[in-house]
Amino acid sequence: MSEKHYEWEIGGQLPTLEHHSRVKHEILAAYLSAYVQTLLLGPTRDEFRLTLVDGFSGGGLYRLADTGDEMPGSPLVILNSMREAEALANQNRTRPIAFNVDYFFVEAERSAAEFLRHTLGQRGYGPALNQTVHVWCDDFNNRAESLIEHVNRRMPKKARAIFLLDQYGYTDVPADMIRKIMKQVPGGEVILTFNVASLLTYVSDKKDLANKLLASAGTPDALRGRTIEDIKRNESDWRLFIQACLYPELIHKCGAPYFTLFFIRSEEGHGDYWFIHLSKHARARDVMARIHWEKGNFFIHYGGPGINMFEGVGYAPSLDERVTNQSMLGFEFGDSEHKASIEALMEQLPNVVYSAPDEAIVFDELFANNCNFSPAHAGIHKEALVTLRDIGELEVVSARTGSTTKAKIQGNDIIRAPAQRPMRFP
Repeated sequence: MSEKHYEWEIGGQLPTLEHHSRVKHEILAAYLSAYVQTLLLGPTRDEFRLTLVDGFSGGGLYRLADTGDEMPGSPLVILNSMREAEALANQNRTRPIAFNVDYFFVEAERSAAEFLRHTLGQRGYGPALNQTVHVWCDDFNNRAESLIEHVNRRMPKKARAIFLLDQYGYTDVPADMIRKIMKQVPGGEVILTFNVASLLTYVSDKKDLANKLLASAGTPDALRGRTIEDIKRNESDWRLFIQACLYPELIHKCGAPYFTLFFIRSEEGHGDYWFIHLSKHARARDVMARIHWEKGNFFIHYGGPGINMFEGVGYAPSLDERVTNQSMLGFEFGDSEHKASIEALMEQLPNVVYSAPDEAIVFDELFANNCNFSPAHAGIHKEALVTLRDIGELEVVSARTGSTTKAKIQGNDIIRAPAQRPMRFP
């Protein structure tokens, strides 16, 4: 049920920027900055290569409803963020790093694509058009194969690209297409929005619409054979139940080893859009998770604070306020949620360590194995482990010295059970 939400005409009035797009743009800018800084922490390099793809770019400019002020769209957010990241990376270097970045802005509406070209020319990117900056008037799915080929040809050893797929609804990018990106681009990441509220609005048993919609999104088995009528009759919150069924099916179909999936908080306070980050590396997942905490007033999720925020496949008791006595205000990434995350991890992490071979596990491995199902980033995991270490529940062995340490936990340090464990009480 994709719809055309925005219209651009050269010389016409700019479309109003919707709330979910403002959130997406701010998170996108923050992530690109953190992404570049994280990659450049490694060995000194002369060149930084990346391909950035905006699959639903729009016309590049909006206006605010209340003031009428111009606001940049995702293409300008991407270009400006990378320009700022390059300046930041080179500010203290005698030998600057050359940023070799390709940009592809794909937009199906001809008037929007023409407006974007016009806007980029006005904003100083005219000389780069058709060189490093490309505007394609087409459906993203028609261009995805050639984009994948371009990325791998450009970086044959380790293709690196970020695909921003801010679709209008939930069927514009089938899960199979995302799976292809994740499989064929070694360093590929996808940032996807999914209008789950719109899907639920259209779901009904009439003419098997629910199954058709789920199939078009690439998740035909999400309801596990149940009908909407049955779910509505037997589940206390049928909308929440469907979401709890849909999210693991969507993630599975997309084929990403690491992901974050939280709601963009709407202006009314409820989650309308899923904001999903898909990657192949726990480190990338951690960078995005940290940004969710930094921008906590934009996001919400309806699970718990520990490493089992979504319990199993399908209905999760942690999502049912009858079980949790937690209102649908949900988990809001604030100070109280930070504290609750540490408390939950302190209960759960010892069991993870004690059940590992030899009752010991490297921190990076512990985090990678559990991060997908926790709203907590690596820093919060370390806070919980430090407290557990201080009370004698766990030990930390330095990878550098091979001895137990009270120093700051490093990624390759070993977390292990102590020889003499303290008595644990419920």
